[in-house]
Amino acid sequence: MLLGLLFLTFPNALAQEAKANFVGSASCERCHAKEFKGWEKTRMANVVRDPHAHPDAVLGDFSTPDPVRTFGLDEVAFVYGSRWKQRYFTKRGDDYFPLPAQWDVAKKKWLPYHAETGTDWWLPFYGPGNFDRPTGPTCDGCHSVNYDIATKAVTEWNVGCEKCHGPGSLHVAHPTKQNIVNPETLDYVRGNDTCIQCHSQGRPATASADGKVYDWPVGYLPGQRLADVWKLEDLKPGVTNFYQYADMTAHKNRMQGNDFVQSTMYHRELRCFDCHDVHSTANVASLKLPGNALCLSCHTAQKENAAGLKGTVSAHTHHAEGSAGSECVACHMPKIEATIKDNFVHAHTFRFITPSLTESSGVPNPCTSCHAGKSNAWAKKELQSWTTTSPWRVGQ
Repeated sequence: MLLGLLFLTFPNALAQEAKANFVGSASCERCHAKEFKGWEKTRMANVVRDPHAHPDAVLGDFSTPDPVRTFGLDEVAFVYGSRWKQRYFTKRGDDYFPLPAQWDVAKKKWLPYHAETGTDWWLPFYGPGNFDRPTGPTCDGCHSVNYDIATKAVTEWNVGCEKCHGPGSLHVAHPTKQNIVNPETLDYVRGNDTCIQCHSQGRPATASADGKVYDWPVGYLPGQRLADVWKLEDLKPGVTNFYQYADMTAHKNRMQGNDFVQSTMYHRELRCFDCHDVHSTANVASLKLPGNALCLSCHTAQKENAAGLKGTVSAHTHHAEGSAGSECVACHMPKIEATIKDNFVHAHTFRFITPSLTESSGVPNPCTSCHAGKSNAWAKKELQSWTTTSPWRVGQ
């Protein structure tokens, strides 16, 4: 019944998609030059690089001996990442494996890299060492287009055009709007699924055909319903673990989707690409507008806008205009989700986490995270003085 409904909803795109083959991003450039030129400079297009073909992609210091790094650059087949961390994969046979050190980009130092017992859900299904854990089942499905679990071949490495638009051979041969998936035209669930397929923590909904355990949604294609093949990690109120804080905010990176589906923004049918432009390098997060301008493009200070800002930004934030504390993301998207030791990324629930919630659930709040050395008691007292703010909204 669900499959029938899916085809009734998207008859042309999905019916054509079933007959199409993957052809690679280079096939898109001729007609979509602007989007291609923007995309090819993004981190999504460059997350996995061959250091021999692209020596400039190597960020780690391989020239100075370090006891943490026990391998040389000659052993590295791929470097992965460039913003927070860089990890290194070696090739053995037809599989890639993670080497046991990673480069902390901000601090410019080597750190051990090994997934510890009690963290990722898939660990019990593999051996204890890095070379017992091939990246095909654990990583490569999201770092490539059309990873074939039988042959371990890909159409291309990195997040190419067809990762979001589906196989493009029919569209390349005869371009129409009906024979390619455009996430912009999908309903908000399937549109967001295009991003959530990789920006989430979850597990396959059913066992794989080859009996292996995969940490990415095998078989998913854009335009389909991700929930048919992928189950987001169960989040439980009051529990703090590897994946979540006790208020169900994500505890780690790559869980933007887990956060977002809890948000009012998601339930108002916003899409990830209403804020992010994956064809752009205009700013570090590929945002459509910088800073508060992005948020205020929807939360306009107009009486008829129920979600609009009431008054000025500084009156709302109780911080000086232009200061870090007056940025929308400071309170509504705090950097509390770990990506590498002592480096954190933005939460995507858009909830204001109160000092009271820190006391009851242990989730860090933006007040004491920004005002280092200040106590929850101090933060609660400050919030009590905000007479223009509902005391119930700030946890009083």
